[in-house]
Amino acid sequence: MPRSRGVTRRRFIDTVAGVPALAALAPRVDGTQEPARVASGRAPRDLARGVARTEADLGSNFAELRGIDGGALYPASLLSGRYPTLDAFSTHGRGVVLNAYGYRPAPVDPAPEIVDRYEGPDFVREKVVFSTTPAFRVPAYVFVPKGLRGRAPAIVDLHSHGGMFLFGKEKVIDFGNNHPAMTAYHAENYERRPTATELVRRGYVVITIDAFMFGERRVLMDADLASGWERSAYSVDDVTRLNQVCRAKESTLAKSLTVLGTSWPGLVAWDDMRTVDYLVTRPEVDQSRIGCVGVSFGGWRSLFLSALDPRIAAGCIVGFMSTIRSMLQRHVDTHSWVHFVPGLYRHLDLPDVASLTAPRPLLVQQCSRDALYSRDGMDAAVRTIAAVYARAGLADRFTSRFYDVPHEFNVRMQDDAFAWLDTHLRPRA
Repeated sequence: MPRSRGVTRRRFIDTVAGVPALAALAPRVDGTQEPARVASGRAPRDLARGVARTEADLGSNFAELRGIDGGALYPASLLSGRYPTLDAFSTHGRGVVLNAYGYRPAPVDPAPEIVDRYEGPDFVREKVVFSTTPAFRVPAYVFVPKGLRGRAPAIVDLHSHGGMFLFGKEKVIDFGNNHPAMTAYHAENYERRPTATELVRRGYVVITIDAFMFGERRVLMDADLASGWERSAYSVDDVTRLNQVCRAKESTLAKSLTVLGTSWPGLVAWDDMRTVDYLVTRPEVDQSRIGCVGVSFGGWRSLFLSALDPRIAAGCIVGFMSTIRSMLQRHVDTHSWVHFVPGLYRHLDLPDVASLTAPRPLLVQQCSRDALYSRDGMDAAVRTIAAVYARAGLADRFTSRFYDVPHEFNVRMQDDAFAWLDTHLRPRA
């Protein structure tokens, strides 16, 4: 009997198996699936995948990132209800942060050395180098008001990031004859009034250091040696070019520290705490009246220094406060490697870390037009901090303020912050 000229089931399967749009899986006779056949020499088509717009820094893979996250409930937060006392929360929470850093160098004597001293009309400025670890000697400026009668309150002034690696501590200082790159930086970020020199004129002893990778601790590559090390000789174009070199080395540092089992945030926070070690040795400083302040990366540093070091009697965080999950979709690329602590956020959200400052007073200043965070994330963060302080019976010790400006620390914000610091560090007799 002649074979049917119609299409048999087998021939149909063989045919469609070579058609990419239909060739994902072919049914077996028993109803299960078997891999479809592919025409010789032709790769199969990509697996079908629904790809929708996410407006995410990680693009189409953001969905998988959310699947990894799992929506942890921050079990180390005071709001978890697991702690019988505020002290228990503080002790455990600080341990969680320090463990996440993976960085606890051996204790070291600061062994300070004064390398320069300038006497101005209303303050003395010293350039100092001191040890924070057995490996690090850190450059700093210390400002001391003239005419002190007894010990004075002190401020650790923490410089920002802003993509400016060539300068660190100089970001918060008005030398009177600033590098042109700093003149522009001060105008954009501080409304032309850098904070350290303003604070010393208000009667505070002020210290500011270079964070690791900034200022005199920046990267200089072999190819850049011809430019020299002395920054006063750099043109603005030199600063721009060398900044790009330093920026490209952020990921190199992060990878290298990962190999060593530690983190850049850990290095920065440790140096900031050890700065307090040196500060309390100064005869001009009242150890019971030390505060800290900073904007952006400086706000991030102030957040962690206030949380981790009980010697900080009052902390001011400017331009760095948000829930961490609200940053994951669209506000990762706008931040540096230094802003993310590995593994921490399975235990504590960023506002939970800030709330480790309790029972000491805390001020958070935020910019409502800040493109580095979502407004929802900023609002949720201050609600969390307020809830922690309220649960501890300390609602009046937390203050949050929004300003209708972009990411900056302008004169009005500074005046508000300094008045708040005065209230807590310079009580009236």
